[in-house]
Amino acid sequence: MHMRTKKLPVDVHPDAVFACNELDLSEVQVYGFDYDYTLACYKPDLEDLLYNLAREMLVKRFRYPEDILELEYEPNFAVRGLHYDVEKGLLVKLDSFLQLQLGSVYRGRTKVEADEVLKLYHNRLLPIAYVEGPNNSYRHNTNSKMVQLADLFSVPEMCLLCNVIEYFERNRIDYNPEIVFHDTRTAMGSCHPIMHGKVMLNTEKYIERNPKLVKYFEKLQQAGKNLFLVTNSPYSFVNCGMSWLVGPHWREFFDVVIVQARKPKFFTDESRPIRLFDERTQSHLWDRVFKLEKGKIYYEGSVRQLQELKGWRGHSVLYFGDHPYSDLADVTLKHSWRTGAIISELAHEIETLNRVDFKMSANWLQMLTQLIEETQDDESEAAQTCLRDWMDERDQLRNKTKNVFNEQFGSVFRTYHNPTYFSRRLFRFADIYTSDITNLLKFSTTHTFYPRRGVMPHEYASHFI
Repeated sequence: MHMRTKKLPVDVHPDAVFACNELDLSEVQVYGFDYDYTLACYKPDLEDLLYNLAREMLVKRFRYPEDILELEYEPNFAVRGLHYDVEKGLLVKLDSFLQLQLGSVYRGRTKVEADEVLKLYHNRLLPIAYVEGPNNSYRHNTNSKMVQLADLFSVPEMCLLCNVIEYFERNRIDYNPEIVFHDTRTAMGSCHPIMHGKVMLNTEKYIERNPKLVKYFEKLQQAGKNLFLVTNSPYSFVNCGMSWLVGPHWREFFDVVIVQARKPKFFTDESRPIRLFDERTQSHLWDRVFKLEKGKIYYEGSVRQLQELKGWRGHSVLYFGDHPYSDLADVTLKHSWRTGAIISELAHEIETLNRVDFKMSANWLQMLTQLIEETQDDESEAAQTCLRDWMDERDQLRNKTKNVFNEQFGSVFRTYHNPTYFSRRLFRFADIYTSDITNLLKFSTTHTFYPRRGVMPHEYASHFI
């Protein structure tokens, strides 16, 4: 067998930090953080909770059929970064060229076969206006037919959406996919305050304890760095989580704390005054804010004011978030901040990449592809027979390497060979990415991250790239 002849690649470390762009930490004076899924990492129980609350809201408030209460959450159904086609009611996975991954198209919980997908779309490659809307901006445009589900709260949302559609399809109930999508999204959004309350009552059930977090903050503080927090969550919720994670004096680490920032508006709007939050009365004051003081809590506002009031500028700021677009795109494009993405699924993906069976399959897949490429123009009968066998084997292998990550949709980062749409955005907007913020503890505050020099298609011939 050919596959034994090549050495398998070495393991990747699950808590490594990966660079897309060169980043010299000695230039960074200010570290900014998002809260949810960046500092606070949630246990799977939180997804269950969100799913159940939203499901109940669909039935009680939106008058969906009672039977929907029976539909259970399936945590391994969806992965982050998929697109929902609002018009056709399909959940699809796109690669960085906007190609559909056939075999990963679902109506409800049912896979749609390739020939039906091609009938519906007439093509495997989707027009950019269909995916991104007429102005092709990277943020979600309301006129596009596709909505991308890119944050971690969207995994339970996709599961609920698909469960409801599956129920309607099975029971032959007429529905409008766009309405079901908006109802599910509204239900999901409006149960966040209830979720906040439940998490505050039982913090350790929902938030992962991370003892290294305090060490990381201390390290930055000792190096004389400024820290700030900008989150969409309300103060009481953040205070509860941070007190549990870091201790009651967590605010002493931060020069500025901004809650209910309503990102991405916080990054894009020019005029949204920063307001002061009065803890004593739990209310927002109307006084004009002339300076941002340590130990006070602010709310709303905009990046522009944050930069003006603190004098923090451009590449001296490094901001960490878990959402490549609403957290990182604007700060990179508009404000030239440096960015770090915290992608918690990375740990699972790397563990999978390190499996020997996966490496052998991936290796053999590369070699098969090369054999096919070199043999395809030989028109002899024997070569063509051989070719057909190889093509079949390649198809099976592609499915096998996809299913290891997730039965339905495969890897968050790859669609067969190509990077996913999600990956393309991640690599474009994040200077570095890693599975957990405290993975940075291993590096000094003067460390430089260098991206690996990728081989371009025209550079060198190598099998395993």
